[in-house]
Amino acid sequence: MKSREQMNEYIARQEEICRRNDMISPRLYEEYGVNLGLRDENGNGVLTGLTKISKIVSSRIENGHKIPCDGQLWYRGYRVEELIQNLEEGELGFEKVAYLLLMGEMPSDSEYAQFSQMIADSRALPPNFTRDVIMKKPGADIMNTMTRSILTLASYDDQAMDTSVTNSLRQCIQLISQFPALAVYGYNAYNYYVNQASMIIHNPDPELSTAENILRLLRPDRQYLPVEAKVLDTALMLHMEHGGGNNSTFTTRVVSSTGSDTYSTIAAAMSSLKGPKHGGANIKVMEMMADIRANVKDYTDKEELSAYLTKILDGEAFDRKKLIYGMGHAVYTKSDPRERVFKQYVERLARAKGRQQDMLLYQGVEEAAPALIAAKRNQNQDNISPNVDFYSGFVYEMLGIPVELYTAMFAVARIVGWSAHRLEELICTDKIIRPAYMSVMDKKEMEF
Repeated sequence: MKSREQMNEYIARQEEICRRNDMISPRLYEEYGVNLGLRDENGNGVLTGLTKISKIVSSRIENGHKIPCDGQLWYRGYRVEELIQNLEEGELGFEKVAYLLLMGEMPSDSEYAQFSQMIADSRALPPNFTRDVIMKKPGADIMNTMTRSILTLASYDDQAMDTSVTNSLRQCIQLISQFPALAVYGYNAYNYYVNQASMIIHNPDPELSTAENILRLLRPDRQYLPVEAKVLDTALMLHMEHGGGNNSTFTTRVVSSTGSDTYSTIAAAMSSLKGPKHGGANIKVMEMMADIRANVKDYTDKEELSAYLTKILDGEAFDRKKLIYGMGHAVYTKSDPRERVFKQYVERLARAKGRQQDMLLYQGVEEAAPALIAAKRNQNQDNISPNVDFYSGFVYEMLGIPVELYTAMFAVARIVGWSAHRLEELICTDKIIRPAYMSVMDKKEMEF
């Protein structure tokens, strides 16, 4: 190939051949009873395993019929909203809930102190790691930067390939501790080398919580308000775990089942989470809200706002995908329990930041969207509600967290759930997860 143009022309031709030979008729999936996306005909996930880590409730059975209900999310036998509400005023609970998910029970005072100390002692990255790894080839995709860093951390661990439960637990706790630095330093390097901005690297403070350290590492002056730390801590707890059936957690179980090491397993989960169908929902909400601000003059005018939301649903506005992002959920029906808990903290932060006008916009969309979506799709309005990602991007923006870090913040929280599922997989079974695919290959005569 003599030029990039010739290369592109060749690849375009080969793509046509690939598409022609790889296309499988949708009729065959139905004929052989294949559950595409591991979902049945009603959209429910196909049962592939058991877990004691978490549980999602979105419906109840009455007289043999499935009835939608307000959503519930349980961590190790505790409803997540109760875990958050039972914290003392000003108490940050990320570390306590992380212990619960990993160990399966609430810690005693002494266990909590020891666990928190181990988290604190493990926050710092290996000597020169930031310079030698993170600052090399930085890019805007912070999830890729973090994944490379995770895999490289294996080189600094003389027990990297030991997959015993004891060693895996130690590795998981260290990665939970180090994720904030991996995320923020990755962004700082990108911001300096690509955006030509100033770069300031702060060391983690062992006396501070995970949420406080994220804000401290990210801000040049290292200052933050208590309400900011509280809201971020709440967001992290709500995103820690979600029933085990999501894509990145299933990836964790699949890779763990092969006997692979902790670093490779968590890197695989990161690669799953970065997909926009999984971890990028809050970014789409933020983009949609910016578009609404640009086209709706009065957020309190219900008719004007509804008219523009109708244009979005009709594919005449925003990204033409006919979606109001942040509304509805693949599992929850009547309500997302995480959103119900989170909203009160979002309102508190909006008042502290003087963002009440923006809060009015979010509340207006939340109020108007269900009826509009229900009418357009012939659904029950009561079964359409905002999910947690409807507000999470707004919170990150108010906290000054750049959009490049939104999915990374998801990962900082979700690594706790991934770690719990890795340990459960190692403890409960030694069977490799091996799905079946039926061949529908066309038979061909040998050609010479």
